[in-house]
Amino acid sequence: MKEEQSKINRRQFMETGVKATALSLASPLVGLAAGNSQHKKRLALVGTGSRGSIMWGKLLLDHYSSYVDLVGLCDINMKRAKFSRQYINVPVPVFHASEFDRMIAETQPDSVIIATTDCFHEKYAVRAMQLGCDVICEKPLATEAEQCQNLLLTEQKTGKKIITTFNARYGNAAEEIKRIIMSGELGRIISTEFHEYLDIIHGASYYRRWNGRIKYSGSLLVHKACHHFDQMNWWLDAEPETVYAFGDVAFYGKNHSFRSRKCRGCPFQQKCDFYWDITRDKMAMQMYVNCEDEDGYIRDSCVWDNEIDTYDTMTVQLRYNNGVLLNYSLNTFMPYEGQRIAFNGEKGRLDVRIYARQPWKTENKNEFRLTKNFQSTKTWSVKVGSGGHGGADNSLQDMLFLPGQSDPLGKMAGSRDGVLASLTGIAARTSIETGETVRIDDLVDFPLRWRW
Repeated sequence: MKEEQSKINRRQFMETGVKATALSLASPLVGLAAGNSQHKKRLALVGTGSRGSIMWGKLLLDHYSSYVDLVGLCDINMKRAKFSRQYINVPVPVFHASEFDRMIAETQPDSVIIATTDCFHEKYAVRAMQLGCDVICEKPLATEAEQCQNLLLTEQKTGKKIITTFNARYGNAAEEIKRIIMSGELGRIISTEFHEYLDIIHGASYYRRWNGRIKYSGSLLVHKACHHFDQMNWWLDAEPETVYAFGDVAFYGKNHSFRSRKCRGCPFQQKCDFYWDITRDKMAMQMYVNCEDEDGYIRDSCVWDNEIDTYDTMTVQLRYNNGVLLNYSLNTFMPYEGQRIAFNGEKGRLDVRIYARQPWKTENKNEFRLTKNFQSTKTWSVKVGSGGHGGADNSLQDMLFLPGQSDPLGKMAGSRDGVLASLTGIAARTSIETGETVRIDDLVDFPLRWRW
């Protein structure tokens, strides 16, 4: 009975009205990093790879140094951490990952930014909260269901807060979709479609890195697709209930006649279309190649490595707690890059085409088509923003670090958002492994009292 009183399933949770909705005027998480006082927030960074060093290091201080201080850097590779300090140009101490507790004790950060390999996000987030810090975590929040459970319980126990940095919510097209759905113009949404195409430049890059191993990334259903699952959760203001999926390594990995350990020194580089000369990338050489002897991580691994087990072709069927169905797919070896997204409502259909690298297009833009039942079709374009990820990175950091921000679309994502997106990918991976339909409720127990 005691356990029953302390837990609640997601449907009951939503019915209590505790869940914040996208219609609120401002998210309770807004301003968590920036605060409401003149006190500059002290931030420590764990994970000094390219994402950590650029977005959460150099760009952070270039644009928000009036509001935040970066007080410490931490990485499993001390050479990389020291290079990151030089690249960011900030005179702060660096710590080995094994010295994480000492970094917190000596630098006293208000929040810890986590940009490590995915499988370690939960470890540092939990420890940061236990040591009295809030958490700003790159997606995915976790790669295993047990990690999700631990994050939720630690947040509830410590009273600290987790922000999941779902920058995909902040793009111009994503915001336009949210406004249309909220307007009610489509009426009740009945089913949705989301198809992601990663081209042979972007897609292949995952298989040269640690992302190509499920033990590190949780598969691209977690690492990459969690963006899309979160967007759909947010757009629909709904939560996933059941998941069924298929997935294969059908293109990369073992699906080739030759392979090597890495591109450097590869005897097949003259005939391999996927050969990548890392020596032409100065930053990659400094950040990764020059640091290889510290931890053995190879940045230009062979995309045909037999040990690659991250699916490159995936389809997912999903049902939400409001009855909406989602048909999702992700392929990582396409000749072009982009997305096709659609919402089928009782009053009509919204089609969205998001372009990235297209051989036949000179300009990347987002095309919208709204077709109403018994009415005409309206078409228009939404401009792609400037900056990282089409301006989404900039907008996310503005929300995080600039004082006085409002959030009428409910873009700021907390732990529940991060957990649900991760669990959807974890459920899809589990379905592929078992051949069974997976219920999200069977993966974790959500705490009864939700702390915002």
